[in-house]
Formats: sequence, C-alpha cells, structure tokens
Amino acid sequence: MSQQNYLETYSTDLLGVFGDPSLVLVRGEGSRVWDADSKPYLDLLGGIAVNALGHAHPAWVKAVGEQAATLAHVSNFFTTPQQVALAHKLRGLLGAEDARVFFCNSGTEANEAAYKLARRHGNLHGKGTILALEQGFHGRTIGALSLTHKPAYRQPFEPLPTGIQHIPATLEALEEHFTDDVAALIVEPIQGEAGVLPLPEGYLGRARELTRQHNALLIVDEVQTGMGRTGRWFEHSRELGADELPDAITLAKGLGGGFPVGAMMVVGAKNGATLQAGMHGTTFGGNPLATAAALATLETIEAEGLLEHADNMGSYLRQQLGQLTGIQTTRGAGLLIGIVLEDAKTDAGAPLAPAFVVAAREAGFIVNAPNENTVRLAPALTLSHEEADEFIAAFPHILAQALQS
Repeated sequence: MSQQNYLETYSTDLLGVFGDPSLVLVRGEGSRVWDADSKPYLDLLGGIAVNALGHAHPAWVKAVGEQAATLAHVSNFFTTPQQVALAHKLRGLLGAEDARVFFCNSGTEANEAAYKLARRHGNLHGKGTILALEQGFHGRTIGALSLTHKPAYRQPFEPLPTGIQHIPATLEALEEHFTDDVAALIVEPIQGEAGVLPLPEGYLGRARELTRQHNALLIVDEVQTGMGRTGRWFEHSRELGADELPDAITLAKGLGGGFPVGAMMVVGAKNGATLQAGMHGTTFGGNPLATAAALATLETIEAEGLLEHADNMGSYLRQQLGQLTGIQTTRGAGLLIGIVLEDAKTDAGAPLAPAFVVAAREAGFIVNAPNENTVRLAPALTLSHEEADEFIAAFPHILAQALQS
C-alpha cells in the first residue's frame, strides 16, 4: 500500500486527536527512518525524546525479543526479576538508598501518581495548594492536565481539579507564592514543550530550600529531560547535586528506549510511606517486557558512554548551529536543543518554525516546532558527528525554503 493510501485510511479509521499525520513510517535503523514510499529521513526528534538508542538497536531488540519469548505480563499481584532489577538500577543511578519506585506506562501516568502523592501529603498536613509553572507541560489526563499550564489544552475539559496555582518561572514569583498552604511544587528542569526553556539559574536550589522550610514536596518532572537526554541521568543534578534530592521524580520517554514505560521515584522514608497499599495502582505498570526493555536501555547507555557522548554532541550542535545566519540563539542541554529562529514569520506571514518543520521533512529531516519561532531537536543519544553535520549543512537551505513558503 502506498503512503497516500495509508493516510487516507488513517483519516477514516482513527480518532483525529493528533490531526493528520504527515508520514507513514515503516522501518528504522539507528537515527534513520523510512516511509512507506521508501524515502529515508534523519530522525532528529527521536519519537519526542523517546528513542534514546535510536531505532532497532541490537541490545534493545535482543532484550525485548528474549523477554517476549519468556514472560511478558503477570499483573501486580506478583513481581519479576526484571522489575526488581530496574527499580534497584534507578535507585543506584539516583544515589538514594531510601528511594522507592512506582512503575507505570507513560509520563502522564507518572505525573498522575505524583499529583496523588502531593494531594495525599497536603491532606495529611492540612495544605491545599499545589504550585506549578506557567508554560509547564505534565500530561493530558485530568490530574496531569490540571498541572499543565497551556489554556488550549485545559479549557475544553474544565472544570478541572482545583487547588493548583500556576506561577511564572521566576525566583521572584517563587518567593512571592510560597506559603505554608503549599503542599507541593512541580517543575521541569527544562520546559521542553514550551520551547526548551531552562529554569533560571538558582531556581531549583531555592525551590529545595523553600519546600523544606514549608514542609512541601519538591516534585521534578524529568519525563523529557531524564535518562541521559541532557548528558546526565537526571537534569536536576546539574544544580542540586548528589546531596540535595527532590522528594519525587517522574520519568518516562527515554527510560524504555521506545517501549512504553514510566516511573515515579519517591525519596525518603516518610515520603515513601505517603501512598499506602491500595491507594494507587496500574495493571500494566512494571511488567517484565517493559522493565526488560528499560534495563537494556540503561545498561547500553552506560556501556556505550552515551551520557558523555550526548553532552559533547549537544555542545557541538549548538556551537555549529549558533554560527549560522537566521538563528537568534540555541538553548537546552545535551541532546535536548531548542533552535530559536530570528524571524517568527515566513514571507507570507505564516509561523516560521512550523514551516521549517515541513521544509526539513521535504529535505529528509524530522524535527518539530514547539512554538512559532523555535525548532526542537531530541535525537537518539547515539547520533554521530556525520549525521549532525548533515543537518548543519542542510540548515541554510531548509530555512530559505521555509521563509519562502
């Protein structure tokens, strides 16, 4: 079947919540994917920061295949060696002996668990407010959506749960809004869906001080930034270090290397006892197939030195792109990069970054646009210099085509 035939069938068979897809992808290898018409693309989006090892990495394929042939699902009446091993691995990476892990299936579910943790903490201590940040994104299920700021996502489903206050991502606003009624503060170290916006310097450190001072939880959403994406296992460690940990951390995306899996990590014995047996759960969370995929992903990141590689490759891309005409600045860390274009509009007055995405796709590159003038890159952590150079060399032509569209 041709790509056009697939797309026509899609529009009649699937609910249109994602809009019309632009491609039908049928195969991937490393940082390359091929569409149904056999056209290749350099995938610089990585399934939106998911495919940490690229496509069809041999170690990941081996682990998933062997586990699928052994044991895929058992329910949470039982545990498995893979589930226990992954939880132990994550605790070791965080460096917290008193951390505990809840496994689920996505970033949204991880943040739902964190939302319930915050509500339970507030109920236990007579606190009614959860602080979240303007431009923050934490998911689309009702609890996670109530933490998400974008009005276009929220308004169709109001009324949402109350007690959430969205504040600007500034130190001044943090100081102003932190009271004894605050049960929790949830933040992303880098706001990916807002255009790859890092928190102000010193923000996480001050947030940790204020949450301790007011007996509130510091919840760090590392769904997009965690598991090597920024050249670190956890992006919050860039500022907080090993001795200052959040109360809870949410993970997904790159954790499974392409297999759906999420996690909430809770730090400290007191926090670990907040959600008790029966208060939360999920049928599929932590199943042996998902946890085997995640273990293979983390072990391969370690074995191939991909934290350092992501850090170096990200610096190289930002440095090279920053020298090109038409780019105002770049931001982010590791291989989570926002390219801020000088112009926000095409010559015809349309938003430029979405037009850049279309021109890039026509040229054989997959990127996306979180806002009108920002292009986001979140490629595989295995991206090579040669592949990065392909995009750098093609960038001026893509930008020119986008401006003229």
